[in-house]
Amino acid sequence: MQPVLHYLKQHQKRFLAEFCDYLRFASVSAQPQHKKDLLGCARWLVAHCQQIGLDARLCPTAGHPIVVAKTQRAKGSAQPHFMVYGHYDVQPPEPLDLWQSPPFEPRIQGRNIFARGSTDNKGQNFAHLKAVEAYLKTGTPLPCDLTFVIEGEEEVGSENLDKFLTGHRRELACAAVVISDTGMPTPDCPALTCGLRGIIAFEITLHGPARDLHSGIFGGAVENPAMALAQMLAQARSAQGRIQIPGFYAGIVPLTKYERAQNKRYPLKDAQLKKLLGAPRLFGECGFSATEQRSARPTFEINGLTSGYQGEGSKTIVPAWARAKITCRLVPNQKPEHVRKVVCAWLKKICPPTVRMEITAGHGAEAYHVSPTSAPAQAALRALEKAFGRKPILMREGGSIPIVNQFKKILGADSLLLGLGLPDDNAHSPNEKFSLDCFEKGQRMSAYLWQELAA
Repeated sequence: MQPVLHYLKQHQKRFLAEFCDYLRFASVSAQPQHKKDLLGCARWLVAHCQQIGLDARLCPTAGHPIVVAKTQRAKGSAQPHFMVYGHYDVQPPEPLDLWQSPPFEPRIQGRNIFARGSTDNKGQNFAHLKAVEAYLKTGTPLPCDLTFVIEGEEEVGSENLDKFLTGHRRELACAAVVISDTGMPTPDCPALTCGLRGIIAFEITLHGPARDLHSGIFGGAVENPAMALAQMLAQARSAQGRIQIPGFYAGIVPLTKYERAQNKRYPLKDAQLKKLLGAPRLFGECGFSATEQRSARPTFEINGLTSGYQGEGSKTIVPAWARAKITCRLVPNQKPEHVRKVVCAWLKKICPPTVRMEITAGHGAEAYHVSPTSAPAQAALRALEKAFGRKPILMREGGSIPIVNQFKKILGADSLLLGLGLPDDNAHSPNEKFSLDCFEKGQRMSAYLWQELAA
């Protein structure tokens, strides 16, 4: 391992420059005007993978292309095969006025690099590429065969990845999938994420009068859709933080004593979390810690509310419509189709007859859980400890990576979630950043990982 580790240490300056080149692509999958940026980013990745010694190609899809890069596998190789998954697409950068520097012009400040996509997910997947480069350029034999699959549609639901996995099932068959697209609590507290929440998304629109009305002439004689929607949504949650929708909690398996003990090891305490978030007080479902509330309990969240006049000053109207964007985060054993069914039925039941409701369904995915005592998980924990010099923790994470369930269903492979992001990295927010210390330690973790997994 010494030649590999020495190579990584020796080339950090160049790695950082290459990372900046990667970040300059405005690869925003949600916005059609960035289609050329996504293609340019994918082509850059292919060329970079080929440059470091991988066999790489661009695989077209009905949407944005997928990059596949492989180590050269000897014919009849008996070495285990692992897959590394990541994504090169990023979230929209808006609101632009809140950025302290342009989102696609990387800015280095101290030991952080600021740019959209730096932590989610370009920096994390790039760390794995650099680790493999160190093996290839030093002539150090890799104890396993590797395939990188880096897609361009993760931020919009990975719509075309299922078909790609199914069509390339034999080529991608592997012992496990390694994903660094999650987080760790602090820079000196590495973590293996053994669970992710699932999700359902939908949009509610209430239609009232045929047009906006003068609130002085007609107000009081016709339902205000914005008021009706606010009253409906307010019924979804009790004052104790429990979701009031019948059947919402069906099938949930309670946290075990072991899991709750692991949660207590989480280093970010409530006071620190409150300060980090800038909230007056924390709030969540009674009977659970803040760590459990945001990682192991389901939610009903209003992501956006729109109705009426939004410009400067006042405009005295009764709006014609009101709309809310909703997501529910789900935990293991909650079925997305069941939750969607009971939520929609409840909304229809409480919707007043004075408005017409329209519900548009969005994406959905089951929660994910993997045994932390499995051989691959234990190998990952050893690699983390060697790279960071600290004993890692096990944790669940509140976000969703829908594709992990597809890796299990299509390829039969569990996923090892080895996140390098920090809670204050501002993923999906202005001034997104990535710790350069996590970037370097992530490279070392990846280098150790292949030895541990092969063993």
